[in-house]
Amino acid sequence: MKCRNCGAEIADKALICYRCGTATTEAKYQPAPLPRGGSRSGLVATAIALALIAVLFVVMGRVAVGETSQYVRYAAVALAVVIVALRAYARRRR
Repeated sequence: MKCRNCGAEIADKALICYRCGTATTEAKYQPAPLPRGGSRSGLVATAIALALIAVLFVVMGRVAVGETSQYVRYAAVALAVVIVALRAYARRRR
């Protein structure tokens, strides 16, 4: 049998050409198309996350001045970590 790409003589049972690497037969299965969409919900979640981070900066500014207790600082940092973790998890599931 001859390779359909380079014309090299290859074995009848060969799956690919040894010279150029071209497949000898067509693929049985085609990959599934990737789903498109969901960009609107991702945009909304990102906007909410940015708003919460802006609020976090305001709270952290008051903590630096001494107007807020240390527990509020820990809660704000924990909230920021949770937001980042949820965004990373949502991106990984896509």
